[in-house]
Amino acid sequence: MSDTASVSATASATASVSASAPAAAAAAAAAALARVPVLGDPSVPLPAPRTVWNGSAPRHITAATSTASGRPRPAWTQAIAALLGAAALGILAAAAVAFVRALLSFPFMQDFLAAFPGEYTPAIAVEPGFAPWVNWAHFFNAFLIVLIIRSGLRIRNEKRPTAFWTPRNNPKGKVSLTIWFHQALDILWLLNGAVFVVLLFVTGHWVRIVPTSWEMLPNALSAALQYVSFDWPTEHGWVNYNSLQQLAYFVTVFIAAPLAAATGFRMSGMWPKRAERLSKAYPIEWARALHFPVMIYFVVFIIGHVALVFLTGFLRNLNHMYASSDAVGWTGFWVFVASMVVIALGWVAARPLVIAPIAKLFGSVSGR
Repeated sequence: MSDTASVSATASATASVSASAPAAAAAAAAAALARVPVLGDPSVPLPAPRTVWNGSAPRHITAATSTASGRPRPAWTQAIAALLGAAALGILAAAAVAFVRALLSFPFMQDFLAAFPGEYTPAIAVEPGFAPWVNWAHFFNAFLIVLIIRSGLRIRNEKRPTAFWTPRNNPKGKVSLTIWFHQALDILWLLNGAVFVVLLFVTGHWVRIVPTSWEMLPNALSAALQYVSFDWPTEHGWVNYNSLQQLAYFVTVFIAAPLAAATGFRMSGMWPKRAERLSKAYPIEWARALHFPVMIYFVVFIIGHVALVFLTGFLRNLNHMYASSDAVGWTGFWVFVASMVVIALGWVAARPLVIAPIAKLFGSVSGR
């Protein structure tokens, strides 16, 4: 009886397990289907790998492997490109010279050159020669303008200044040490220019660089054509500049220099902050748009000026500029060499280690 009961119990248990197996399998399949996202349901994210950084940006971004398009160009290709560019400029210059020479060979242009040889007699007589104050003003101007250009370019490229200058009476007027140096040079340059202009009019030598007749314009064109043709006009700088020189000096002294001063003052910390009407009438954007092109003008003027000094009789020209003499000798040349050494030393010394002690005399200097 007991055996019969146990057999019956075992059979019933086996039957129950057999009956529950399909149900368990069905439940597992339903759970698996639940985990699979339904494409039509926007609430369920797609099973895609994460491709976006989850969180804040990393402190250091590893540079990606450079591809063929991102690799720097080889040096030899850049050298070839520079040579081709120089060759193209040389061809254009040669073509310009040939064209102007052909133009000046025509009879009507020969008549033009005869009527306007490149210079005219000034309306007011002026004593020939150059006084020593002209030579000194010329040297100080060259020294300061070179350092002004250097510091100005450094300001444009300086992303994170290493030193700052703060005036004693205005803690909010903190600027980089490079900006202070640039503005200090500007003030010295303007003082030198003001003394030069005053002496120019006191002595009557303003006639040299200020046009006194409309004949200046056709004579300036004539001188320019003669320079381009390499059949240069006769130099009489000791007595009178040709019209192209006069026009260039007039533009430099009375137009470019005031523009540089006005635009630089507008961008500096010396501009009055409370002058709202004046600031609206003269927006700082105008100053920024003009200041750099004016600097480019000075660079082009210096290059052309120095080139013509050496190409049109450098010994006599350097004696005019550095020795106050019309003789053809080496005195002016050696003074010029000494002045170039001084300018080079100023260029090398224009760094925070040398500038900071000077700046401390007028304010406080601090690190970043």
